Order: sequence, then C-alpha cells, then structure tokens
Amino acid sequence: MKEEVIYRILADLNQGKVSLDEAFQRLKDLPFKDLGFAKIDYHREMRKGLPETVFCLGKTPENVVNIFSEMEGKVNILATKASKEIMEIVSRKFPRAKIYEDARIIYLGEYPEVEERKAVVLTGGTGDIPVAREAMIVARAMGVEVKPIFDVGVAGIHRLGSFKEEINSAEVIIVVAGMDGALPSVVAGLFSKPVVAVPTSVGYGANFQGISPLLTMLNSCAPGVVVVNIDNGYGAGYFAALICKRKR
Repeated sequence: MKEEVIYRILADLNQGKVSLDEAFQRLKDLPFKDLGFAKIDYHREMRKGLPETVFCLGKTPENVVNIFSEMEGKVNILATKASKEIMEIVSRKFPRAKIYEDARIIYLGEYPEVEERKAVVLTGGTGDIPVAREAMIVARAMGVEVKPIFDVGVAGIHRLGSFKEEINSAEVIIVVAGMDGALPSVVAGLFSKPVVAVPTSVGYGANFQGISPLLTMLNSCAPGVVVVNIDNGYGAGYFAALICKRKR
C-alpha cells in the first residue's frame, strides 16, 4: 500500500467521508494479509520503493490469480519468471495487466513518474536480452528509466566504444552476460560508474547453466563490480534503481 493511499483513507476519515468502521476495514490488512499459501505484503512499496512481487516458479496459475485478485486496485504488483500459461490466464482475468513475454514479467498497476537520473543496461549477446528486459521493467516500476544497449560483448568489444557517451551519462551500469561472463570486468575497467553484473545461463556446456560467468564476475579484478545471482534481472534492476534514487 502506497503512502498516499493511507493518507487518503485518513483524510477521508477526518473529513467524515468514511465511517470509522469503513476506514478500519480498508486498513485492517496492514501490514500483510494471510491467504494460507501466501502472506501478501501491502507495505513493500512503502518500505522498499518496489511493488510486492510474485515469484511465479513453483506457484500454480491459481495461486498467482488469487494473489492478484487480493491486491488489484490496492497496490502495484509485479510477477516474475511467469510461465506462458500464467501469462495467458492473468491476461484474460486482468485485462489491464501489462504482459512482457520475453522478460517473463507481469505488471499490474500504474508506473511512477520517471526519475531524472538514469541507468543503462548492456548485454553481451542477444540471448541475454530477456534477463536485461527483466531488469529494465523492475527499475521502471521504481521510477527509473533504463537505456538498453544490446549485443556489445567481448567477441566484438569495439562495439562498446560507440556508446561511450551514453554509458558515461548514466548513474549505474547493469551488465548482463552469459558465456564467459567477461563483459562486466571490461566495463568496470573503462567507466567510473557502479557496475551491477548479472550472469546468465546462456552458453555452451562448460557455462554450467550460468555458474562459469557467475564465478568470473565474482573474481573480477576491476573494482566497482557487484554481482547478483544467475538470471536475476529482478535483483539487478532493483539495486540499480536504488542507486539512482539514493543519489537523488
């Protein structure tokens, strides 16, 4: 629940527009509501600046729909790592929901105004774009716009130089890469910006589904690199937006 929602309820009570009982009914689920299979956090956006997020892996479509039904109209909602089945069902039941198939994200609510400060996201290759888009949508849900620069990996590192001005103008750089995972170290060695490194599970067998680039990123010799988990665009988007918002 956003701060302005609580203020509005209290203002309506103060002005006599709602009764004490009505105001109580609207506030009684704070700070969370227990559905048995899930405990909905209505205060997450107020505490963290990011909407309550439904991690869809392991959840049934019915679980996700029930959570959305309880939260619709009260708070903004994100759902990550959604399957096609979940996306199709949510799309039918909640026509206002924004479905991002490539990023496997669902967003139901209103996006906040965009912050003046910005981030950029780089990908090593085209196969890393879905994770990069996940990071972009999460940051946008926090009011931070992320500029995408795709397919600038180390196999053709000269491509990176074409975007020096855009990268230098950002407050933080998200770097998403699979295969050998070398791109974050290169970027951190060239630019004096915080780098959020995201290993992906894209790669051949010795990539070990993202473990190889994860270790490469953790062992970076370039200072200024933080690393999130494999395919964790959500965590990268949140961290990058947090940097932008705190600088503001």
